[in-house]
Amino acid sequence: MKAETAAKKLGILLEAAPEEFREGPITRDELAALMAEPPEWLEKLRREGPHPRTVIAAKLGISNSGLARSGVTDPLTTAEIKALLEAPPAWLVTERATQAEVRAEKIRVSDRDKERAARRSGGSGV
Repeated sequence: MKAETAAKKLGILLEAAPEEFREGPITRDELAALMAEPPEWLEKLRREGPHPRTVIAAKLGISNSGLARSGVTDPLTTAEIKALLEAPPAWLVTERATQAEVRAEKIRVSDRDKERAARRSGGSGV
């Protein structure tokens, strides 16, 4: 697989990975080995960053779209993410509230669908 794909699967920013990782294709066995026993460079990237957008969004508790709406385009380090969480700017507060509403709505719809399914299965024998 391409190094870009492997980086996504590992949850790291490709540009921050060592050159030998970025240069060539990565086999599935090599990827499995990296996941099973991550080398120091991989552990450090996961711990300190810089992180890709999906990881930043997850750590901030917002969606990728929310991250884009906020104007955050550059990779962030773990320290930068912690600073945002400690003193959240207005956009982060808004996006986290939006994300909480989305999650609550998903739960509501799921519960509604389960209830409807239970009524259908319970009502078919009557």
